[in-house]
Amino acid sequence: MSTIVVKAARLRSGLVLPYAEAGGPEGVPVVFVHGLGDSWWMFEPILRQLPAALHGYAPTQRGHGDAERPPDGYGPSDFADDLVEFLDAVGIRRAVLVGASSGGVAARLVAGSHPDRVAGLVLAGVPATLADKPVATALGKKVQNLGDPVPRAFVEELLGGLTARPLGRGLLATIAEENLKVPARVWRETMRGLLETDLAATLRGILVPTLVLWGDADSILPRADQQRILDTVFDARLVVYEGAGHALYWEEPERLVQDVAAFAAEVLPDRPDRPDRPDRPDRPDRPDGDAPGRAGTSPPPGGRAGPQVSGSQVSGPQV
Repeated sequence: MSTIVVKAARLRSGLVLPYAEAGGPEGVPVVFVHGLGDSWWMFEPILRQLPAALHGYAPTQRGHGDAERPPDGYGPSDFADDLVEFLDAVGIRRAVLVGASSGGVAARLVAGSHPDRVAGLVLAGVPATLADKPVATALGKKVQNLGDPVPRAFVEELLGGLTARPLGRGLLATIAEENLKVPARVWRETMRGLLETDLAATLRGILVPTLVLWGDADSILPRADQQRILDTVFDARLVVYEGAGHALYWEEPERLVQDVAAFAAEVLPDRPDRPDRPDRPDRPDRPDGDAPGRAGTSPPPGGRAGPQVSGSQVSGPQV
């Protein structure tokens, strides 16, 4: 079991985002990006199982969980900008991005606009588009009518349709509590941003290796939707999780960790920033996760992370 430590990163914009960190300090940096309503806690079952070969980071996005809640900035491009600033703040020069559900939209925006920062992209239950999804349109209408406090019944109904198999009650309760922290205005603005953005267009121009993970019992995303990703992204391949629903990362966390670890080993097989490389004995140590980008790129702008809060191993629900 990997130890989970919770810290806080101050972005160049001044926004402070909590994030969880786990895995091996010298492992390949992997950044997990959550979707609408969630927080870093949605990745707790995955972070606990990270091998030493991976160094996982899971930031909570603005407006969600215990992150700060600015008055605006809840479109996909805003979350993508925050993600780039997060990489800068924690000293990650190049990483594997793992986007879950709508979190994959921000992740793929960064992959398309900052390929020097992204070694590989993993899309787990991520829509190619929402324009043709009646369930997304219906959710948008429900969200627009939300008020504070957000009703528990709304959250429980939403979560109930994301998996094909029962989840552990502890995990489900934790995720529900995190969803209930999100103000109604953040639900509304984030959902509006997803529905009003041409999500299919965000798939164009992605040239980094891409792994698409999809459960064939997904009640939201049909196989044809995932095929659209494969047809648009230059270097993409699909792995099907038989019997898993939309939130396959909750149903099969062990398998997802294995798939991400194998993918990370492919796209970053030999990190050139490793100080213990025998062919670079004079290389000064760099902060963990700080790997150079592609040839001809410059170091990212911005300073290091601001105040960080560390703790002992996080106690949480098991799957």
